[in-house]
Amino acid sequence: MSPNGHDSNPEMNADATSPAGQYGAPSSGVTPGVFIAVIVVALVIVLGIVYRVIGHFNDEHHLKEATQADAIPYVSVVHPLVAGESSELELPGNTQAFVDTPIYARTSGYLKNWFFDIGSRVQKGQLMATIETPELDEQLMVARSDLKSTEADLNLANVTSERYQNLLKSDSVSKQETDVAVSGAAAKRAAMEAAQANVRRLEQLQSFEKIYAPYSGIVTVRNTDIGDLINSGASTSSNTSKELFRVASTDKLRVFVAVPEVYSPDIHNGDKATLTLDEYPGQPFIGTVTRNSNTIDANSRTLNVEVDIDNRDNKLLPGAYVFVHFKVPVQARMVSVPTNALLFRAQGLQVALVRDGHVQLQHITIGQDNGKTVQVSTGLSASDQVILDPSDSIAEGQPVRIANSKSEGQ
Repeated sequence: MSPNGHDSNPEMNADATSPAGQYGAPSSGVTPGVFIAVIVVALVIVLGIVYRVIGHFNDEHHLKEATQADAIPYVSVVHPLVAGESSELELPGNTQAFVDTPIYARTSGYLKNWFFDIGSRVQKGQLMATIETPELDEQLMVARSDLKSTEADLNLANVTSERYQNLLKSDSVSKQETDVAVSGAAAKRAAMEAAQANVRRLEQLQSFEKIYAPYSGIVTVRNTDIGDLINSGASTSSNTSKELFRVASTDKLRVFVAVPEVYSPDIHNGDKATLTLDEYPGQPFIGTVTRNSNTIDANSRTLNVEVDIDNRDNKLLPGAYVFVHFKVPVQARMVSVPTNALLFRAQGLQVALVRDGHVQLQHITIGQDNGKTVQVSTGLSASDQVILDPSDSIAEGQPVRIANSKSEGQ
């Protein structure tokens, strides 16, 4: 200790006079740690907020991109098919029996018997049904009695006429009386001839009690049964008669085809045509072009063509839906596209192409119409990508994505 009463150690004096020393705690170890901890927590909070904000903007950006991508429609495209030197024209048609006849009764009565049902084969002249006609039978009996009466009257009138003519020679009767007798005989003869005609008419009607097959064929319809009331004649607005049977000759079939006008010069009588049916896949039937109407239908712009086909094996049924294939020449290197690729607009006939991911509307000129496809003479090439089933709202420059790509013939 110093002479003036103070401690001579300076370090002890410094500790005693410092602020920390006054409270008895060191100054290093508490304040910096707390400060660092606060900074770290603040940084974590700031980084979390920044991460959430950035993530939110990224999500919005991805959603916008996805929405824009989904807004671009997918389209199916096809490559035009290049035609060769000849082409096959495929058109729909329906088979018909070569002869198909409804059979009506020619006399009224009640059906007594029928002998053939649907699907039965009948030969020409075979009895198909019989009809009971009691009223007609009575009328015929009366007519025959009237005929006998008129014949008797005529015989008496002839005798009287001859007598008067002989008596006139001797002036035993007057000329007037003789003329009356002669005229009476002539009238009786006319009455007898009328009675004979009436008997023949009723006998003819009576013969219609038996219904015969008009030709050999198949019974396709039977619309009557035993006891049915039969009315004579065909059905009209004032007649309730109905067909009793329908007979079809199916040994040969007709197929009528509506050929587009542009192909009418290429269809000739005697040409061969091939028929295909879904019932017989891979099995063609060969027919012959027999005749055509030689007239273009003004409504459909088509030529009515008949193709006949031999059907003695009865494989084909009348009324079947078939496809008829004709061989017709076409221009070389002409391309064809399906009809569902065409756009009919005020600007003219167009197709929609895909080029560089965008729509390009192309004007075309049709050479020939094949039904399902059309041949394009100008405006397209085989490398073009033509959109199938384009929407009415499709526009030039619209972005699209291709869902498929194939050739027209696939």
